[in-house]
Amino acid sequence: MRIGIIGAGFIGRAVAQLVIAAGHEAMLSNSRGPQTMSSILSGIRGSQVGTIEEAAQFGDVVLVAIPLAHYRSLPARLLEGKTVLDANNYYPGRDGHIAALDRFETTTSRLLAEHLPDANVVKVFNAILAQDLVQDARPAAAPDRRALPIAADDPGAKALVIKLLDEIGFDAVDAGSLDESWRFERAKPAYCIPLDKEGLKAALAAAEREVELPDGSWRR
Repeated sequence: MRIGIIGAGFIGRAVAQLVIAAGHEAMLSNSRGPQTMSSILSGIRGSQVGTIEEAAQFGDVVLVAIPLAHYRSLPARLLEGKTVLDANNYYPGRDGHIAALDRFETTTSRLLAEHLPDANVVKVFNAILAQDLVQDARPAAAPDRRALPIAADDPGAKALVIKLLDEIGFDAVDAGSLDESWRFERAKPAYCIPLDKEGLKAALAAAEREVELPDGSWRR
């Protein structure tokens, strides 16, 4: 499978390492252009780099790992019919205040899906620290295998991502539709906390819509 990655930061690079190790292809991109990513080519063996448009066209699946404030810059036409992995998080200090999120009226992934109406958005990779993606990946039979939450409206896209997570070293817990993805957004009990499947299910169930954990409590 070919995976385009929009956003060449820590999450994008960690996902690229894992999917390439699992036998997939990956092309990373950023807003500054491929000429700024020579260190990625040397640091992630087998990776490719391109423009955002090239990564969008390249990928059977496209990961979006950019600051949430820039989600409207994504090329909606080029992502039509694609499965789009949404790793975005809302940090008001970085992104500016988004009123609908501040009022708990929508979710970050629903905002992205509204911008990409012809794509199948799956919320995934937002609730794990970048360094943990590489460190915590485990074979399927490992007793300490970590689980990651996902949410999506499209069952086929959800099944594809569950399979991909298994291939790169993680179990998955289905948190429901995009409207339920708030359960593992920033400052919820499941956000960036290492948990197995049963622990993750409990953390998702414990989430309260308008209750946030102290800022930074998820950092080890």
